[in-house]
Amino acid sequence: MPRIVHADRGPHTGPDVLARCVTIARTLRAAGGLVVWVTVERPGGEPQPAGSELAPECDPRPGDLRVVKHTWGAFHQTGLDDSLRGKGIDTVVLGGIATNFGVESTARVADEHGYRVVSVSDAMTGVHAHAHDFAVGYVLPALGPVVTTEEVLTAL
Repeated sequence: MPRIVHADRGPHTGPDVLARCVTIARTLRAAGGLVVWVTVERPGGEPQPAGSELAPECDPRPGDLRVVKHTWGAFHQTGLDDSLRGKGIDTVVLGGIATNFGVESTARVADEHGYRVVSVSDAMTGVHAHAHDFAVGYVLPALGPVVTTEEVLTAL
């Protein structure tokens, strides 16, 4: 399992966040939605940082989209916006590690591009609990609904 999943985080554990994200992905896929898996590579041809690969539990399937980001967010120079628009997608449901970096950055840019942003509070975790709580309590609600995994699964 990638190092990022086991890093000391808060308020949710990496394995719990991973399990929730995988459950959401399977349910979304079964409902006909697009699942997007995001990894990171830093510019300059450096090797992918240890721990940035997908965990085996993610189990990407044909039809899922793989995005390799080079910055905090998943939109900048990744083709994600074009891919989503090409499929007529207008809503993004976000989870991952870390709330106050990649998730929040992706949410902000998704909003700037006109997507409806739904943040799943218990399917993400921050570098520290207070950072997660700030993002979930103040930043992400300004961009769209903040819901739980159970609420997403019920809606799907």
